[in-house]
Amino acid sequence: MGVALGVCLVMLFTGLARGMSNDLQRRSSNVRAEIIFRRPGSQQLTASSADLPVRYAELLREIEGVEAVVPVIRYVSQGGSGFGFEQIEGIDWPSFAAMNGMSMVEGRAPTANDEIIIDETKARTANLRPGSTLNLIGGQAFRVTGIYTPESGARIKMTLGAMQEVLGSPDKCSYIFIKCREGVEAQTVAARINETLPGNSIQFTRDIITNLENRIPYLGTFLRVLVGLAAIVSALVVMLAMYTTVTERTREIGILKALGASRSYIVATIEKEAILISVIGLIVGFAAALIAGTLIHRNYGLMFEYGWGWAAVAALIGLIGGALGALYPAMRAARLDPVDALSYD
Repeated sequence: MGVALGVCLVMLFTGLARGMSNDLQRRSSNVRAEIIFRRPGSQQLTASSADLPVRYAELLREIEGVEAVVPVIRYVSQGGSGFGFEQIEGIDWPSFAAMNGMSMVEGRAPTANDEIIIDETKARTANLRPGSTLNLIGGQAFRVTGIYTPESGARIKMTLGAMQEVLGSPDKCSYIFIKCREGVEAQTVAARINETLPGNSIQFTRDIITNLENRIPYLGTFLRVLVGLAAIVSALVVMLAMYTTVTERTREIGILKALGASRSYIVATIEKEAILISVIGLIVGFAAALIAGTLIHRNYGLMFEYGWGWAAVAALIGLIGGALGALYPAMRAARLDPVDALSYD
């Protein structure tokens, strides 16, 4: 069980980091806008605030090289199950869908303030369909009216007006997506925006399509520490188990030595048993990680993507940790005096 726990922890944490990173990249890459316009000093796209007047959208449309603009409010709400969180976007669906090449695969776009739409992944993981309800933003019930594709940005969307009413921010948004005309460089348009509307924050969407490990400080260090702890746990548990085993079999070891068994034979016998225990722990650990990842994904929507590289690391941790953990008990057993071992009670 100690080996299984170490393997399971490695697989779950690395699978979650990889799954969330790839999911973020995938959804960010489906945003076709090249520029994000915000107020200076405003927080990143996970902020639950709306401090940018929507009237900036009209000013941005008049700038040469701008094809389309879409005001967006991004809100972070506690998950409907009470665990984790949900990201919700307030948008004007027709203009947002036209900019990003999106369409409804089932149902219709939201119109009322208590209506939302979700992407296919959210519908599948949460078992939602048009007509279902979802508790968001302070426990308020929202009715699902449609399912859209492809996934882009937040998985849940409502009308911009509904989000403004929820936040008490009429005629405000969090940021504005800007799509450039074909053949016009984003840097050129950004320079024109800076000249026309100086003092605001401009960010290129390509800059936010980065690996999650690069966006969260020390995530890589955390994963390496986790792997090290898993190795230590596996080694200590196997050492304790094998030490107990050796103690309980002292008389048996004495009989083997009295019959002429060498030290290397005793060590090899105990190491083989430890490796067998580790292999069983690996199988249990991998199975537990797959089952736990599936249940967490189904119940909470968190993404898991297991990689062969980390699976190999987890396997090595279990095998090497088990072998090293059994080394001391094996050496101790090999040094036992046959007479003392036979008289052990």
